Amino acid sequence: MKQIFTNARLILPDEKQPKEGSLIIDGDRIASADDVSNDEPRKEIDCKGRILAPGIVDLGIFAIDKPAFRFGGITRAALMPDQSPVLDLPAMIKHNAVEGKPDLWSHPIAAATKGLSGTQLAEIGLMKRSGAKAVATGRQWIADSGIMLKLLQYCKSLDLPLIVHSEDAGLTAGAVATNGETATRLGLASATAAAEAVSIARDIALVRETGAQIHFRQVTTADGLTLIRAAKSEKLPVTCGITPAHLLLSDIAISDFRTFARLSPPLRSEENRLACVEAVKDGTIDVISSGHDPRGPEDKRLPYAESAPGMAGAETLLALSLTLVRDDIVSFGRLFELLSANPAKILGVEAGLLRPGYEADFILIDEDSPWQVDTRKMAAAAGNTPFDGLPVQGRVTAIYKGGRAY
Repeated sequence: MKQIFTNARLILPDEKQPKEGSLIIDGDRIASADDVSNDEPRKEIDCKGRILAPGIVDLGIFAIDKPAFRFGGITRAALMPDQSPVLDLPAMIKHNAVEGKPDLWSHPIAAATKGLSGTQLAEIGLMKRSGAKAVATGRQWIADSGIMLKLLQYCKSLDLPLIVHSEDAGLTAGAVATNGETATRLGLASATAAAEAVSIARDIALVRETGAQIHFRQVTTADGLTLIRAAKSEKLPVTCGITPAHLLLSDIAISDFRTFARLSPPLRSEENRLACVEAVKDGTIDVISSGHDPRGPEDKRLPYAESAPGMAGAETLLALSLTLVRDDIVSFGRLFELLSANPAKILGVEAGLLRPGYEADFILIDEDSPWQVDTRKMAAAAGNTPFDGLPVQGRVTAIYKGGRAY
Protein backbone atom coordinates (compact mmCIF):
# COMPACT_ATOMS: atom_id res chain seq x y z
CA MET A 1 0.00 0.00 0.00
CA LYS A 2 1.28 3.43 -0.91
CA GLN A 3 1.68 6.16 1.68
CA ILE A 4 0.49 9.68 0.94
CA PHE A 5 1.61 12.64 3.02
CA THR A 6 -1.10 15.26 2.67
CA ASN A 7 -1.51 18.89 3.75
CA ALA A 8 2.24 19.52 3.40
CA ARG A 9 4.36 22.40 2.15
CA LEU A 10 6.86 20.66 -0.10
CA ILE A 11 10.44 21.74 -0.82
CA LEU A 12 10.57 20.75 -4.49
CA PRO A 13 13.43 20.91 -7.01
CA ASP A 14 13.67 24.26 -8.83
CA GLU A 15 11.11 25.88 -6.50
CA LYS A 16 12.31 28.75 -4.32
CA GLN A 17 9.50 28.55 -1.79
CA PRO A 18 7.51 25.66 -0.26
CA LYS A 19 4.61 24.50 -2.41
CA GLU A 20 1.38 23.11 -0.99
CA GLY A 21 0.77 19.53 -2.02
CA SER A 22 1.10 15.86 -1.22
CA LEU A 23 3.98 13.40 -1.39
CA ILE A 24 3.36 9.80 -2.41
CA ILE A 25 5.68 7.04 -1.26
CA ASP A 26 5.77 3.57 -2.83
CA GLY A 27 7.89 1.23 -0.71
CA ASP A 28 11.17 3.00 0.06
CA ARG A 29 11.04 5.35 -2.94
CA ILE A 30 9.26 8.57 -3.83
CA ALA A 31 6.49 7.90 -6.35
CA SER A 32 5.15 11.38 -6.94
CA ALA A 33 4.69 14.85 -5.52
CA ASP A 34 1.08 14.97 -6.72
CA ASP A 35 -2.18 13.54 -5.42
CA VAL A 36 -3.41 10.09 -6.41
CA SER A 37 -6.85 8.83 -7.37
CA ASN A 38 -9.22 8.36 -4.45
CA ASP A 39 -9.90 4.71 -5.29
CA GLU A 40 -6.25 3.68 -4.96
CA PRO A 41 -5.40 1.87 -1.68
CA ARG A 42 -3.25 4.13 0.44
CA LYS A 43 -2.28 5.13 3.93
CA GLU A 44 -2.72 8.84 4.56
CA ILE A 45 -0.57 10.90 6.92
CA ASP A 46 -1.67 14.48 7.64
CA CYS A 47 1.35 16.80 7.81
CA LYS A 48 -0.76 19.58 9.36
CA GLY A 49 0.65 22.28 7.11
CA ARG A 50 4.26 21.68 8.06
CA ILE A 51 7.22 21.87 5.71
CA LEU A 52 8.13 18.53 4.14
CA ALA A 53 11.75 18.68 3.03
CA PRO A 54 14.43 16.25 1.84
CA GLY A 55 16.41 14.64 4.64
CA ILE A 56 19.65 16.48 5.34
CA VAL A 57 22.81 14.94 3.88
CA ASP A 58 25.64 15.93 6.23
CA LEU A 59 28.91 15.93 4.31
CA GLY A 60 32.00 15.45 6.46
CA ILE A 61 31.13 14.47 10.03
CA PHE A 62 33.65 12.97 12.45
CA ALA A 63 31.40 10.64 14.47
CA ILE A 64 28.26 8.60 13.88
CA ASP A 65 25.88 10.05 16.47
CA LYS A 66 22.36 8.79 15.73
CA PRO A 67 20.47 10.63 18.51
CA ALA A 68 21.97 13.95 17.40
CA PHE A 69 21.30 13.19 13.72
CA ARG A 70 17.70 12.31 14.44
CA PHE A 71 17.14 15.56 16.34
CA GLY A 72 18.71 17.52 13.50
CA GLY A 73 16.90 15.82 10.61
CA ILE A 74 20.01 14.18 9.15
CA THR A 75 19.19 11.03 7.18
CA ARG A 76 22.60 10.51 5.55
CA ALA A 77 26.04 11.32 6.87
CA ALA A 78 29.42 11.11 5.15
CA LEU A 79 31.93 9.99 7.76
CA MET A 80 35.42 11.49 7.58
CA PRO A 81 38.32 9.00 7.61
CA ASP A 82 39.78 10.47 10.84
CA GLN A 83 38.68 7.53 12.96
CA SER A 84 40.45 5.03 15.18
CA PRO A 85 41.59 3.13 13.23
CA VAL A 86 41.81 5.38 10.17
CA LEU A 87 39.49 4.44 7.30
CA ASP A 88 42.30 3.44 4.96
CA LEU A 89 41.37 -0.21 4.32
CA PRO A 90 38.41 -1.83 2.51
CA ALA A 91 37.38 -3.66 5.71
CA MET A 92 37.11 -0.34 7.55
CA ILE A 93 34.84 1.04 4.82
CA LYS A 94 32.56 -2.02 4.93
CA HIS A 95 32.33 -1.95 8.73
CA ASN A 96 31.43 1.73 8.99
CA ALA A 97 28.95 1.60 6.11
CA VAL A 98 26.53 -0.51 8.15
CA GLU A 99 26.99 1.31 11.46
CA GLY A 100 23.91 3.50 11.25
CA LYS A 101 21.48 1.22 9.38
CA PRO A 102 18.54 0.94 9.08
CA ASP A 103 17.86 4.36 10.62
CA LEU A 104 20.69 6.22 8.92
CA TRP A 105 22.77 5.93 5.78
CA SER A 106 26.43 6.14 6.75
CA HIS A 107 28.80 6.87 3.87
CA PRO A 108 32.38 6.32 5.09
CA ILE A 109 34.90 8.41 3.16
CA ALA A 110 38.14 6.71 2.16
CA ALA A 111 41.41 8.06 3.51
CA ALA A 112 43.52 9.58 0.74
CA THR A 113 46.79 8.37 2.24
CA LYS A 114 47.76 5.54 4.56
CA GLY A 115 47.15 6.57 8.13
CA LEU A 116 46.31 10.05 6.79
CA SER A 117 50.05 10.68 6.90
CA GLY A 118 50.09 12.53 3.57
CA THR A 119 53.01 10.49 2.29
CA GLN A 120 51.72 7.27 0.67
CA LEU A 121 48.50 6.78 -1.25
CA ALA A 122 45.97 4.39 0.28
CA GLU A 123 44.23 1.58 -1.64
CA ILE A 124 41.52 3.89 -2.93
CA GLY A 125 40.35 1.59 -5.74
CA LEU A 126 39.69 -1.28 -3.32
CA MET A 127 37.90 1.04 -0.92
CA LYS A 128 35.65 2.27 -3.73
CA ARG A 129 34.71 -1.36 -4.45
CA SER A 130 33.87 -1.69 -0.75
CA GLY A 131 31.43 1.23 -0.91
CA ALA A 132 33.41 4.45 -0.51
CA LYS A 133 31.67 7.34 -2.31
CA ALA A 134 34.50 9.85 -1.88
CA VAL A 135 38.10 10.28 -0.75
CA ALA A 136 39.35 12.78 1.85
CA THR A 137 42.58 14.14 3.25
CA GLY A 138 40.97 14.29 6.71
CA ARG A 139 41.84 17.14 9.06
CA GLN A 140 45.22 17.49 7.38
CA TRP A 141 46.54 19.24 4.27
CA ILE A 142 48.78 17.21 1.97
CA ALA A 143 51.95 19.31 1.78
CA ASP A 144 53.70 17.22 -0.89
CA SER A 145 52.44 18.55 -4.23
CA GLY A 146 53.71 15.45 -6.03
CA ILE A 147 51.57 13.22 -3.80
CA MET A 148 48.62 15.54 -4.30
CA LEU A 149 48.98 15.40 -8.08
CA LYS A 150 49.06 11.58 -8.05
CA LEU A 151 46.06 11.53 -5.71
CA LEU A 152 44.01 13.73 -8.01
CA GLN A 153 44.98 11.64 -11.04
CA TYR A 154 43.94 8.49 -9.17
CA CYS A 155 40.60 10.03 -8.11
CA LYS A 156 39.96 11.17 -11.68
CA SER A 157 40.54 7.67 -13.06
CA LEU A 158 38.18 6.21 -10.42
CA ASP A 159 35.56 8.96 -10.83
CA LEU A 160 35.66 9.77 -7.10
CA PRO A 161 35.44 13.26 -5.59
CA LEU A 162 38.30 14.35 -3.34
CA ILE A 163 37.39 16.24 -0.16
CA VAL A 164 40.22 18.39 1.15
CA HIS A 165 41.11 20.42 4.22
CA SER A 166 42.52 23.76 3.12
CA GLU A 167 45.20 25.19 5.38
CA ASP A 168 48.89 25.30 4.46
CA ALA A 169 50.44 23.51 7.44
CA GLY A 170 53.72 25.36 6.96
CA LEU A 171 51.89 28.56 7.85
CA THR A 172 49.54 27.25 10.55
CA ALA A 173 51.87 24.93 12.51
CA GLY A 174 51.37 25.52 16.23
CA ALA A 175 48.66 28.13 15.72
CA VAL A 176 45.30 27.94 17.52
CA ALA A 177 43.66 31.11 16.17
CA THR A 178 43.61 33.52 13.24
CA ASN A 179 45.92 36.56 13.25
CA GLY A 180 44.09 39.60 14.51
CA GLU A 181 43.16 41.76 17.46
CA THR A 182 41.44 38.98 19.40
CA ALA A 183 44.35 36.53 19.18
CA THR A 184 46.82 39.28 20.09
CA ARG A 185 44.78 40.40 23.09
CA LEU A 186 44.48 36.83 24.37
CA GLY A 187 48.13 36.05 23.72
CA LEU A 188 47.31 33.04 21.54
CA ALA A 189 49.57 31.57 18.88
CA SER A 190 47.99 32.61 15.61
CA ALA A 191 48.47 32.23 11.87
CA THR A 192 47.61 34.27 8.82
CA ALA A 193 44.24 33.60 7.21
CA ALA A 194 46.17 33.54 3.91
CA ALA A 195 47.09 29.92 4.74
CA GLU A 196 43.70 28.95 3.35
CA ALA A 197 44.07 30.78 0.04
CA VAL A 198 47.61 29.44 -0.46
CA SER A 199 46.31 25.88 -0.06
CA ILE A 200 43.31 26.42 -2.32
CA ALA A 201 45.42 28.04 -5.06
CA ARG A 202 47.80 25.06 -5.19
CA ASP A 203 44.97 22.54 -5.34
CA ILE A 204 43.04 24.41 -8.02
CA ALA A 205 46.18 24.49 -10.18
CA LEU A 206 46.40 20.69 -9.87
CA VAL A 207 42.67 20.29 -10.63
CA ARG A 208 43.24 22.33 -13.78
CA GLU A 209 45.99 19.86 -14.66
CA THR A 210 44.03 16.66 -13.90
CA GLY A 211 40.34 17.47 -14.31
CA ALA A 212 39.59 15.70 -11.02
CA GLN A 213 36.54 16.63 -8.95
CA ILE A 214 37.48 18.41 -5.72
CA HIS A 215 35.41 19.63 -2.78
CA PHE A 216 36.95 22.15 -0.40
CA ARG A 217 35.23 21.08 2.80
CA GLN A 218 35.37 24.45 4.54
CA VAL A 219 36.25 27.73 2.86
CA THR A 220 36.18 30.55 5.39
CA THR A 221 38.04 33.54 3.94
CA ALA A 222 37.30 36.18 1.32
CA ASP A 223 40.52 35.38 -0.56
CA GLY A 224 39.74 31.67 -0.63
CA LEU A 225 36.24 32.34 -1.96
CA THR A 226 37.63 34.60 -4.68
CA LEU A 227 39.75 31.69 -5.89
CA ILE A 228 36.71 29.36 -5.85
CA ARG A 229 34.69 31.84 -7.92
CA ALA A 230 37.46 32.09 -10.48
CA ALA A 231 37.76 28.29 -10.71
CA LYS A 232 34.02 27.97 -11.24
CA SER A 233 34.13 30.61 -13.96
CA GLU A 234 36.61 28.31 -15.75
CA LYS A 235 34.09 25.46 -15.40
CA LEU A 236 36.52 23.47 -13.28
CA PRO A 237 34.92 20.64 -11.22
CA VAL A 238 35.22 22.57 -7.96
CA THR A 239 32.76 22.82 -5.05
CA CYS A 240 33.09 24.13 -1.51
CA GLY A 241 31.33 24.07 1.83
CA ILE A 242 31.09 25.80 5.18
CA THR A 243 29.55 25.33 8.65
CA PRO A 244 26.97 27.59 10.34
CA ALA A 245 29.64 28.56 12.90
CA HIS A 246 31.78 30.25 10.25
CA LEU A 247 28.70 32.01 8.86
CA LEU A 248 27.39 33.29 12.18
CA LEU A 249 30.46 33.76 14.40
CA SER A 250 33.69 35.72 14.09
CA ASP A 251 36.91 35.31 16.07
CA ILE A 252 35.42 37.50 18.79
CA ALA A 253 33.62 34.33 19.95
CA ILE A 254 36.88 32.91 21.32
CA SER A 255 37.13 35.77 23.84
CA ASP A 256 37.42 34.59 27.44
CA PHE A 257 39.28 31.57 26.01
CA ARG A 258 36.05 29.76 25.07
CA THR A 259 37.30 26.35 24.00
CA PHE A 260 33.88 25.44 22.54
CA ALA A 261 34.67 28.08 19.89
CA ARG A 262 38.03 26.55 19.00
CA LEU A 263 37.45 25.13 15.53
CA SER A 264 39.47 23.94 12.55
CA PRO A 265 39.77 26.07 10.49
CA PRO A 266 39.60 28.72 13.22
CA LEU A 267 36.95 31.42 13.35
CA ARG A 268 37.88 34.36 11.14
CA SER A 269 37.52 38.14 11.22
CA GLU A 270 34.15 39.82 10.84
CA GLU A 271 35.16 40.93 7.33
CA ASN A 272 35.76 37.31 6.30
CA ARG A 273 32.53 36.17 7.97
CA LEU A 274 30.53 38.67 5.93
CA ALA A 275 32.32 37.52 2.77
CA CYS A 276 31.18 33.96 3.55
CA VAL A 277 27.57 35.08 3.96
CA GLU A 278 27.77 36.83 0.59
CA ALA A 279 29.24 33.66 -0.97
CA VAL A 280 26.24 31.67 0.24
CA LYS A 281 23.96 34.30 -1.25
CA ASP A 282 25.66 34.42 -4.66
CA GLY A 283 26.01 30.64 -5.05
CA THR A 284 29.77 30.34 -4.58
CA ILE A 285 29.31 28.06 -1.56
CA ASP A 286 27.65 24.76 -2.46
CA VAL A 287 27.24 22.96 0.87
CA ILE A 288 26.41 23.77 4.48
CA SER A 289 27.40 20.94 6.80
CA SER A 290 27.57 20.52 10.56
CA GLY A 291 31.23 19.54 10.95
CA HIS A 292 29.88 17.35 13.77
CA ASP A 293 32.77 16.49 16.08
CA PRO A 294 31.55 15.81 19.64
CA ARG A 295 34.32 16.41 22.18
CA GLY A 296 34.03 15.61 25.88
CA PRO A 297 35.57 17.36 28.90
CA GLU A 298 38.85 15.54 28.42
CA ASP A 299 39.27 17.46 25.15
CA LYS A 300 37.59 20.78 25.95
CA ARG A 301 37.99 21.45 29.70
CA LEU A 302 41.59 22.48 29.14
CA PRO A 303 43.55 25.68 28.56
CA TYR A 304 42.55 27.05 25.16
CA ALA A 305 45.82 26.23 23.41
CA GLU A 306 45.73 22.65 24.69
CA SER A 307 42.08 21.92 23.85
CA ALA A 308 41.03 19.99 20.76
CA PRO A 309 39.28 21.81 17.90
CA GLY A 310 35.76 20.78 16.96
CA MET A 311 32.09 21.29 17.75
CA ALA A 312 28.93 19.24 18.13
CA GLY A 313 26.98 20.65 15.19
CA ALA A 314 24.39 18.10 14.08
CA GLU A 315 21.52 19.20 16.33
CA THR A 316 21.87 22.89 15.53
CA LEU A 317 22.58 22.60 11.78
CA LEU A 318 19.00 23.10 10.58
CA ALA A 319 17.91 25.71 13.14
CA LEU A 320 21.01 27.84 12.57
CA SER A 321 20.77 27.51 8.79
CA LEU A 322 17.14 28.66 8.87
CA THR A 323 18.39 32.07 10.02
CA LEU A 324 19.66 32.52 6.45
CA VAL A 325 16.07 32.23 5.23
CA ARG A 326 14.72 34.61 7.86
CA ASP A 327 17.39 37.16 6.97
CA ASP A 328 16.47 36.90 3.25
CA ILE A 329 19.94 35.65 2.34
CA VAL A 330 18.61 32.47 0.69
CA SER A 331 15.22 30.99 -0.17
CA PHE A 332 13.91 27.74 1.30
CA GLY A 333 14.68 26.00 -1.97
CA ARG A 334 18.27 27.25 -2.03
CA LEU A 335 18.74 26.27 1.63
CA PHE A 336 17.91 22.65 0.90
CA GLU A 337 20.20 22.66 -2.10
CA LEU A 338 22.94 23.52 0.39
CA LEU A 339 21.84 21.04 3.04
CA SER A 340 20.59 18.12 0.95
CA ALA A 341 20.70 18.20 -2.85
CA ASN A 342 24.29 19.36 -3.40
CA PRO A 343 25.97 17.07 -0.83
CA ALA A 344 23.99 14.11 -2.22
CA LYS A 345 25.12 15.03 -5.73
CA ILE A 346 28.78 15.14 -4.63
CA LEU A 347 28.40 11.67 -3.10
CA GLY A 348 26.59 10.38 -6.17
CA VAL A 349 23.54 9.07 -4.31
CA GLU A 350 19.87 9.30 -5.29
CA ALA A 351 18.82 11.36 -2.30
CA GLY A 352 18.52 14.98 -1.22
CA LEU A 353 15.57 15.80 -3.51
CA LEU A 354 11.83 15.14 -3.44
CA ARG A 355 11.97 13.57 -6.88
CA PRO A 356 10.23 10.43 -8.21
CA GLY A 357 12.51 7.41 -7.99
CA TYR A 358 14.69 8.88 -5.25
CA GLU A 359 15.03 7.40 -1.77
CA ALA A 360 12.11 8.36 0.46
CA ASP A 361 14.26 10.20 2.98
CA PHE A 362 12.50 13.31 4.24
CA ILE A 363 11.70 15.37 7.30
CA LEU A 364 8.78 17.39 8.63
CA ILE A 365 9.72 20.80 10.02
CA ASP A 366 7.97 23.31 12.24
CA GLU A 367 10.07 26.28 11.15
CA ASP A 368 8.69 28.61 13.85
CA SER A 369 9.06 26.30 16.85
CA PRO A 370 11.28 28.09 19.41
CA TRP A 371 13.92 26.39 21.54
CA GLN A 372 17.20 27.18 23.21
CA VAL A 373 20.55 25.51 22.59
CA ASP A 374 21.65 23.95 25.89
CA THR A 375 24.83 21.89 26.13
CA ARG A 376 23.42 20.03 29.15
CA LYS A 377 20.40 18.75 27.24
CA MET A 378 21.89 17.91 23.85
CA ALA A 379 21.34 14.43 22.42
CA ALA A 380 24.88 14.37 21.02
CA ALA A 381 27.67 12.29 22.50
CA ALA A 382 29.04 15.61 23.81
CA GLY A 383 27.65 19.13 23.98
CA ASN A 384 30.62 21.17 22.79
CA THR A 385 28.73 23.84 20.87
CA PRO A 386 29.78 27.49 20.61
CA PHE A 387 26.06 28.36 20.47
CA ASP A 388 25.25 27.36 24.07
CA GLY A 389 22.36 29.45 25.39
CA LEU A 390 21.33 30.81 21.97
CA PRO A 391 17.56 31.05 21.30
CA VAL A 392 16.73 29.53 17.91
CA GLN A 393 13.69 28.62 15.82
CA GLY A 394 13.00 25.53 13.74
CA ARG A 395 12.57 21.97 14.90
CA VAL A 396 12.24 18.63 13.13
CA THR A 397 8.95 17.04 14.16
CA ALA A 398 9.29 13.78 12.21
CA ILE A 399 11.98 12.03 10.21
CA TYR A 400 11.50 9.30 7.59
CA LYS A 401 14.16 7.00 6.20
CA GLY A 402 13.15 4.91 3.19
CA GLY A 403 9.53 5.87 3.84
CA ARG A 404 9.68 4.58 7.41
CA ALA A 405 9.39 6.82 10.45
CA TYR A 406 12.05 6.54 13.10
